[in-house]
Amino acid sequence: MRTQSPEPAAPRKATPRSIVIWTLVALVGAAGWSVLALSRGEDVSAAWMVAAALGSYALAYRFYAKFIAYKVLRVDRTRATPAERLNNGIDFHPTDRRVLLGHHFAAIAGAGPLVGPVLAAQMGYLPGTIWIIVGVIFAGAVQDMVVLFFSTRRDGRSLGQMAREEIGPFGGAAALVAAFAIMIILLGVLALVIVNALAQSPWGTFSIAMTIPIALLMGFYLRVLRPGRVSEVSLIGVALLLLALVAGRWVAESSWAGTFTLAPSTLVVWLVAYGFVASILPVWMLLAPRDYLSTFMKIGTIALLALGVVVTLPTLKMDPVTDFAAHGDGPVFAGSLFPFVFITIACGALSGFHALISSGTTPKMIQKETQIRMIGYGSMLMESSVAVMALVAACIIDPGLYFAMNAPAGVVGTTVQSASVAVGHMGYVISPEDLAAAARGVEEQTLLSRTGGAPTLAIGVSEIFSKVTGGGLRAFWYHFAIMFEALFILTALDAGTRVGRFMLQDMLGNVYRPFKNVSWKPGLVVTSALVTGLWGYFLWVGVHEPLGGINQLFPIFGIANQLLAAVALAVCTTLLVKSGRLKWAWITGIPLAWDATVTLTASWQKVFSSDPRVGFFQQRSVYQDGIDAGKVLPPAKTMDDMHTVVTNSTVDGVLSAALALLVVVVIVDAARVCVRHVRRPALSSLSEAPYVQSKIVAPAGLIPTRAEKAEEAERDAVGAVQGG
Repeated sequence: MRTQSPEPAAPRKATPRSIVIWTLVALVGAAGWSVLALSRGEDVSAAWMVAAALGSYALAYRFYAKFIAYKVLRVDRTRATPAERLNNGIDFHPTDRRVLLGHHFAAIAGAGPLVGPVLAAQMGYLPGTIWIIVGVIFAGAVQDMVVLFFSTRRDGRSLGQMAREEIGPFGGAAALVAAFAIMIILLGVLALVIVNALAQSPWGTFSIAMTIPIALLMGFYLRVLRPGRVSEVSLIGVALLLLALVAGRWVAESSWAGTFTLAPSTLVVWLVAYGFVASILPVWMLLAPRDYLSTFMKIGTIALLALGVVVTLPTLKMDPVTDFAAHGDGPVFAGSLFPFVFITIACGALSGFHALISSGTTPKMIQKETQIRMIGYGSMLMESSVAVMALVAACIIDPGLYFAMNAPAGVVGTTVQSASVAVGHMGYVISPEDLAAAARGVEEQTLLSRTGGAPTLAIGVSEIFSKVTGGGLRAFWYHFAIMFEALFILTALDAGTRVGRFMLQDMLGNVYRPFKNVSWKPGLVVTSALVTGLWGYFLWVGVHEPLGGINQLFPIFGIANQLLAAVALAVCTTLLVKSGRLKWAWITGIPLAWDATVTLTASWQKVFSSDPRVGFFQQRSVYQDGIDAGKVLPPAKTMDDMHTVVTNSTVDGVLSAALALLVVVVIVDAARVCVRHVRRPALSSLSEAPYVQSKIVAPAGLIPTRAEKAEEAERDAVGAVQGG
């Protein structure tokens, strides 16, 4: 029985036409980087940032991703994937590459690529741009693709279970616990962002609610009514989505507005119920078509935003590198450029959450191994482009407005006068009249201390789009962007909940074997209820207690996510070594070394820093001293709040230390396994599923090649003969 993939075919020779095209692409990217890096004091158009990003992405996908897929991983188009071998219509289901690309992108693209770059803009536009683009090419997209490949070779095993099987019970147990704990934190934070975005917003609530019946219609259309007619269902879905977006504004201005104006606590109940149902329904019915539908809106909006930047050529008003990068005393978040800009910008460059999707839903749905490059690497490049556009949106608005919006009320106060003075002390100028006018322009009462990044992105989006469509639509574009962000995040929540269920089933399957079958109905119901119950509990408490629940865990969100990436890269490096790819282990080994250095440094500072704005235990000490002295310190408003802050900082400090320790255990144990394999390969074993010949014919990319079209035509001809 064959267990190894054949060597890939020899690469096609470059033609004069392809050489000219890729030379021009390289020149565009190089021009963008040159302007961003060498400009000193003169105005810089945001279009150069877009040029640097798109040129770099195109080169990386064409050359580096292809090299990894075909030379390093040796993807095999003749090998059946778990979706084909284990197809049960619930979790395992061969899914059209276009629909799966939409699902995977929608699942990984949550709050991170929108919010992180906006917050990191306080350091200037250059550090964030470099990390987003370079990080995704050499770390984030590589992690996503390699995890997806190895999980596909192992029947869609979760990241933690792969660690347990390939590293060993000790490091594997640490990985399982760390991955599941971090997943619950991530899901709770994502859900909180959705609640904050949709609370008291009938337009957003209606439009997003309508995506559910539209997705169900699309799922049944592809499964029952017109199987395989992806183009048809895409047109229907997009038309209905646009109608839902327009109707959302009508509803908000009608007598129905009250029905869709929901309190935060009501939204929590609906989100928990939706998360539970979405995680147990067959993937073809709701999850995949809904994510595919959402992708049209996401990619369409980002593409229009990039086009708007090219047309309007807005100037980057933020400094390339601000003083806050060196001093670490920024009002948005405390800490120096290293390591905190690499923690704040997570999902657009490198994200551990993605590894859970790449070892969760996607490997159980992919048709062919050759599609791993497009879905794993390509989706991450798409998400990185979202992060670039978010950074552009934050950096083209007036820096004074940016800091007034993103600094907490304890810094800028509650009036436009106090905010103007506070921003002036930061070295930027904005008048009270300008602050008030900015709020009126988007039909908001105030824009002060609208922390979290979402409103800032919405302001930037409205700034660009209104220059194209006219200033009268500025408020429309602002509220459209707010709803757009909520849709972005919700699609990550439903897929994340399903992945959390897979992870819990893998863990419990080590104790009670029926749980190993992820489609075993009693098991999937029980584990889905447990996962939604866990993040739902933290969300409920967070909504009712401003300093409690998921708010308590929010400060460790970024570090936890990047620690999870270190686990994923450690597993990938171990598997490269054990599968005979030692000479290519640097592909994930170098990103692992960088990510471990960044995240463990950040963890150390968050635990032991003497600055109370950075170190959790120092913060605990300051607030405990305040309690002893009978003083109430901001953001606390009462003595009870003071006690809550002490509790929160203690919990966050202990969790940060515990998660960092678990990750160190995984990395050390992975290194031990790699060294042992190099010295005595006979002692190693792989849990890779045996080779089975694939009967599915499907293209590797979005557009079939001439050879793939011929293969599909031959398949259709054979099918017609057999059918006749």
